[in-house]
Amino acid sequence: MHASTRLAAPAFAPPRRPALPRLPMRFLAIWLALGVLIAICAIGLPRSVAPTTIQTVLPFVAFLAIAAMGQALVLMGRGIDLSVPGIVSLASAVLLGVSNGSDDRLWLAILAALAAAVCVGLVNGLLVAVLRLNALIVTLATGAIVGGITLWYRQGLAAEAKVPETLATFAGQRAFGLPISVWFALGLAVLLTVGLRKTVAGRRFEAVGANPRAAHASGIRTMRYQAAAFVLASLLYGVLAILLSGFIRNPTLEVGNPYLLAPIAAAVLGGTAISGGIGSMIAVLGASLFVMQLDQASKMMGLATSWQLIVQGAAIAAGMWLSEAASRSGRR
Repeated sequence: MHASTRLAAPAFAPPRRPALPRLPMRFLAIWLALGVLIAICAIGLPRSVAPTTIQTVLPFVAFLAIAAMGQALVLMGRGIDLSVPGIVSLASAVLLGVSNGSDDRLWLAILAALAAAVCVGLVNGLLVAVLRLNALIVTLATGAIVGGITLWYRQGLAAEAKVPETLATFAGQRAFGLPISVWFALGLAVLLTVGLRKTVAGRRFEAVGANPRAAHASGIRTMRYQAAAFVLASLLYGVLAILLSGFIRNPTLEVGNPYLLAPIAAAVLGGTAISGGIGSMIAVLGASLFVMQLDQASKMMGLATSWQLIVQGAAIAAGMWLSEAASRSGRR
């Protein structure tokens, strides 16, 4: 007797390729919006996307991007930083005061400016992370205090005080057709992305922002990471102050004023979750370009400053709404 049952040969299946990583819609959306905005401007306001205009605006896109990346770090840690203008103005004033326009004192002035910025960030971090005070109130208060200190410090400086010529030359030059500040912004975005995605500390920081209680229960020292977000952000603001001061050569007391709302707008439009834990520095770059292009178009349309602020505020509100909508859809 022969058994009629035969073992079926296993069907050959080709090895599966690993799926390509998908860019979350919350980060992709800003690039789509940027493309739409540029297309609209190219049709209705061609001057706003002319090569000469773009070359003029690019340094300010980079300055905004550096501030926005700092703000994104704070938002990812479940905070917010309203002391940015004060920190930028303070670091700029320290740079002027310590250097006194001398190239011989440039490196000392740079270190002093960065140290001043980091000190403010450390105070913010300790008050928010250790004492559990509200980040909005804390940074609003420290921003006002730092503004007062800067005003007092600037009174001892000459009105025509300028940065050292070496810094002015460096900040104003181009490399491979792009302003040096753009390369700084790109480099910082890459460094922060690698740090957040590829290091243990970066992944722990994201875990703390996403769910502080769960992170603490797993043994992560949450206060340390929350405070570090403010410190690292302030270091970025210090870098911004140095590059910006060098670019404009004779920074005024109000040099940091444009960086109150715009970095928040760029951070949230770039998909940074206001609930913490989620953010993309590359998307923040695109959002910074979007915000600056929107601002440039508003000015070329002849909108009053009041309307420009309304447009900026609306952009922040839209970004927050999209962030929350993305968070809700992700939980389903």
